Amino acid sequence: MDHFAYRDGVLFAEDVPLPLIAEEVGTPVYVYSRATLERHARVFTEGLADVPKKLIAFAVKSNPNLAVLNVLQRAGFGADVVSGGELRRALAAGMAPEMIVFSGVGKTRAELQLGLDERIGQFNIESREEGRELAELAAERGERAPACLRINPDVDAKTHAKISTGKAENKFGIPLVHAREAYAELAALEGLDLRGVAVHIGSQLSDLEPLETAFGKIGELVEDLRAAGHTVTHVDLGGGLGVPYKAGETMPSPAEYGEMVARVTRDWGVHLTFEPGRVIAGNAGVLLTRVVRVKRGGNGPPFVIVDAAMNDLARPALYGAWHDFDAVEPTGERMTANIVGPICETGDTFARDRECDALQSGDLAVFRTAGAYGATMASSYNSRGFVAEVLVDGDRYAVVADRIDAGAIMDAERVPDWL
Repeated sequence: MDHFAYRDGVLFAEDVPLPLIAEEVGTPVYVYSRATLERHARVFTEGLADVPKKLIAFAVKSNPNLAVLNVLQRAGFGADVVSGGELRRALAAGMAPEMIVFSGVGKTRAELQLGLDERIGQFNIESREEGRELAELAAERGERAPACLRINPDVDAKTHAKISTGKAENKFGIPLVHAREAYAELAALEGLDLRGVAVHIGSQLSDLEPLETAFGKIGELVEDLRAAGHTVTHVDLGGGLGVPYKAGETMPSPAEYGEMVARVTRDWGVHLTFEPGRVIAGNAGVLLTRVVRVKRGGNGPPFVIVDAAMNDLARPALYGAWHDFDAVEPTGERMTANIVGPICETGDTFARDRECDALQSGDLAVFRTAGAYGATMASSYNSRGFVAEVLVDGDRYAVVADRIDAGAIMDAERVPDWL
């Protein structure tokens, strides 16, 4: 459920009509609903009610906006970060350092040092080499870095290849077949407090079976590690729950996910960490856009050209991803069209042969389920600048990320004096 609904033929975000935001902020613009973020955070937490010891760490990469992070911090969430920049954002949003988990396969030495400086709660180590480097840095300070070893269980998440992270050919984690040996080596290092294992097999999962398979393998590994004399107190189960991008589509609910987790992990006796991202933020946002013009094609459908583009919402161009596309003030008439942006790339196509509300030049429309992996993946391709972001709270809203135009980006560039 989200809080974007029609009233008297006009689409609202909570109690704010979207045409008002378009008039006052301009388009394209991301619009987030605080009530939806809070509801999704609550439902996810309630779904894990039978898990006694847990940390829910929001995947910052899915939506790093400071206002969004602040809403989730107030809901009791920590942060899963994958860069020094995301770590700084989590701290700036008020998230407690001890509730921050640092994941990611390519942490630099400086980023490891930053995590130690901020005394974060956990490093998820992706390789023996990273573990040795972290241990060295911590030992130099007379400290032991709290860490889990990320395991690659070789499980097919049955999701898009570009967001699958748990198969043998993926770059993430230690292969399960080498996990026991790697754990023993790293657990012996003076600068590491290696306290458990982590797993994350991919994003936008529509089936719980791959997750249960992966968790089963992790449970067996925990038993083996303990039998070998290691202390295992923490397991990070990652994230990955999918969200419905198409109207009428169904996905596993947090309650169903929580039941499976509680059942599979009942005898583990560990503190569990979860890293939801898309399932919290996805349906909490839309990308509001205006139709530039409708261009008649050859023998095919017309092109509805909108002012949003692949630099603002990259998922369709990257993954062929679907986003429902609706008029803000539908007339009841329908059309079949190709929905495209203004960028000089054929890849700047949001949908082909899409049945949608009839639209004409100047009309407003939204790409739904754009609250995750939307603005965070934006670029300035074609010198288009960066889109603004708005957070709605009841009958009020605030711009929570300014529009950065092409001129401001150009101001950061320099022509050397020898040219």
